Amino acid sequence: MKPVSFRRHVVAGLTAALLALSLPGSHLQAVPKENPGQAYFEIVKGIDLLGEVYRRLSENYVEPIDAVKLMYAAIDGMLAVLDPYTVFLDESQSEELGEMTSGQYTGIGLNMSRFVEKVYITSVLEGYPAWKAGIRTGDRIVRINGNFVTGKNLDEIRAMMKGGTGTPLMMKIEREGGRDPGIITLSREEVRAGTVPYSGIIGQTGYLEISSFSSHSTEDIRLAVEKLLRQSAESRQPMNGLIIDLRGNPGGLLSAAVEISSLFMEKGSTVVTIRGRSPESEKIYKTEQLPIAEAFPIAVLINRESASASEIISGAVQDLDRGVVIGERSYGKGLVQSVIRLPYDNTLKVTTAKYYTPSGRLIQKPHADSGTARNVLMKNDDRKALPVYYTAGKRKVYGGGGIAPDMTVADISRSEYEQELRRRGMIFLFAARYRALHPDAVRQPLDRAVLIDEFAFFLRQQGFSFTSAPERHLKELEESIAEEQGDKKAAGPESIPGLKQELARMKQKRVDGESERIARLLELEIMRHGDENASRRAALGDDPVVQKALALLADPKAYSRQLKP
Repeated sequence: MKPVSFRRHVVAGLTAALLALSLPGSHLQAVPKENPGQAYFEIVKGIDLLGEVYRRLSENYVEPIDAVKLMYAAIDGMLAVLDPYTVFLDESQSEELGEMTSGQYTGIGLNMSRFVEKVYITSVLEGYPAWKAGIRTGDRIVRINGNFVTGKNLDEIRAMMKGGTGTPLMMKIEREGGRDPGIITLSREEVRAGTVPYSGIIGQTGYLEISSFSSHSTEDIRLAVEKLLRQSAESRQPMNGLIIDLRGNPGGLLSAAVEISSLFMEKGSTVVTIRGRSPESEKIYKTEQLPIAEAFPIAVLINRESASASEIISGAVQDLDRGVVIGERSYGKGLVQSVIRLPYDNTLKVTTAKYYTPSGRLIQKPHADSGTARNVLMKNDDRKALPVYYTAGKRKVYGGGGIAPDMTVADISRSEYEQELRRRGMIFLFAARYRALHPDAVRQPLDRAVLIDEFAFFLRQQGFSFTSAPERHLKELEESIAEEQGDKKAAGPESIPGLKQELARMKQKRVDGESERIARLLELEIMRHGDENASRRAALGDDPVVQKALALLADPKAYSRQLKP
């Protein structure tokens, strides 16, 4: 067969692109009506120019160029000037997107992380192959199908674990305490990741944590609510309300958010409106099913990490006066992404519309100049100059992006010391070792003073240390002074050694002051290694946002006052 030249490849690709643009129903139909000819010319010109630059670079650059990487870089460059949610996904990322939206994948049902150069199992899904084989939280993965995992990142390890349904997977597992399970052979199967990590009744109040919105979420939540209703009936203590915890929920499918809203809202209620480039693109989504929990007072919990579908539900609950929203202003991700399948199993996620709550509020927060998603957060109580909207009951609610809660309650903040302990897995690793040495610890009260002493000894064994923010700033100052003096080994001002000692003393004082908080985290993590549900339930007792919701739902008059103008 005669080889096809690179130029012919480019020309063929451009021809196909132009043909696609010219077809009826293509996005070229949405060019500005004022001057469609000019818009068409600019599109053709852009495609032609991009292809020519790509060809010239590949043929003439001084060093060999990876054509595939160059193409991806060009695509990333185009998307970088748009919103942070319009993204190109390669084959592996497209597969991951499919797993996220479907809520299921082929595997053995476990989660893992890497700490101190080893791979640990951080949770095991009940009922799936890993759980059936006796693998448990805290175990270490040494080999997969005979291949060592040392030196591999988590993406590479996940790829090693992938395979078809029913195919075997061999794992070498090690466990603290010397009682290693050894080599285990498992059979891969379809794993359905649940979207309700925990549900239960606290006193007389139902509690429901929702972690994401996938194609199975509505059924998961329906079953969880029905279970709460049965438990309430069996205890002969009627529920006084329901807490829906959406904190940390990044969102998911729009359809799931609307269907889940149907469980708690009157049939025919407007949940969200989406609007695209043209007036014809507007679509109103309403509940279509009869609710199963319409009568219960509701408290929805949100924080700065509640986004997208979480904001659709919390915004609808607030605007329709269906319940009280408690917590922090949400993330502000109110852009609709359409998934476009591309050749060679690639995918393009394109922002095609925006979300609006029933009162007309735009959920999306303004982009920061940097164009990054993390810089668009607003202060929780900054309501000056924000547009005002009104709920169905004439209460004031505020625009500006995200959902501002009716009752502002901050989550427990993590100190830099706690963050570093978590990042390096110290709390997790200590819990795994503690459970190995004290198998019954998950069912017994622990002496916190002894626990802190043992943890301090463990940290010394691990060689753990951390640098506080003031210490980092002082080091930067030292380096700047040395650079200014032209001698990086210069001693610097005489005051610096004293400052170092003082900062070290202040850091230790802060660490000592956090001992009760750290002891509680250790208790909960040790409990989680043995019984995840028990750990989650215990943690709710320390949660200020949950406690605020419990108090509100236990007081019908206070709840009613919150819903009045």
